[in-house]
Amino acid sequence: MGDRRYDETEAAEIFRAAAEGPTLSRPPAAAGQGLTLAQLQAIGGEVGIPADAVARAALGLDVHRAGSHARLLGFPIGVSRIVELPRRLTDEEWERLVVRFREVFDARGSMRADGSLREWRNGNLHVYLEPTEKGYRLRFRTVNGSSQGMVGGGIMAIGVAAAVTIATALSGTLSHAGPAIWLLSSVGVTWIATGVLRLPRWARIRGHQMEALAIEAALRPGLSLPRNEADPSAE
Repeated sequence: MGDRRYDETEAAEIFRAAAEGPTLSRPPAAAGQGLTLAQLQAIGGEVGIPADAVARAALGLDVHRAGSHARLLGFPIGVSRIVELPRRLTDEEWERLVVRFREVFDARGSMRADGSLREWRNGNLHVYLEPTEKGYRLRFRTVNGSSQGMVGGGIMAIGVAAAVTIATALSGTLSHAGPAIWLLSSVGVTWIATGVLRLPRWARIRGHQMEALAIEAALRPGLSLPRNEADPSAE
């Protein structure tokens, strides 16, 4: 992180996250250069923000921006986060990290190893420890299977209602099938709405959990973050 430079917008986000308060006034960065982490820590130190809090916030910014969301009907159905690690975790460190996964995600899950690859998974939730050209990375990925199933079922119900509408219209019995068509359509709409409306909160919580764990892993040893809230939605 030492060679990374942060522009004024990024610096504002880092200070806001580190101080959990309003943006601090700070000298403008030279055009096209930005501020290094050390410079940000020096500025934060002048107003009493610990250097490790600034480092955590800066890493959190990078983890968040490296993340992504898979979308369904415009809503976040999948969440992923990636953090680059300064070194490979030892087997003991990986096992301790798995303990944190179980605590934060409130799930036992299972571990798998394949050469230098490590994986912890619980249903649709996966965490991978992977080698890269520059070292190692920790990759989190999940999909909300419960909402996905509800949306799929809702679309199917609406499709059946449409097929029944066409078939009965061609046979001249549409009026008799009206109640059934209305029921299928209502069920389909309800399932879709229920499935997608819970996604934003679920994605927000999952993203925060992943970011906290990614920061904790990247800053080991030395720093440890508090537990995050458990996800209230099934995956």
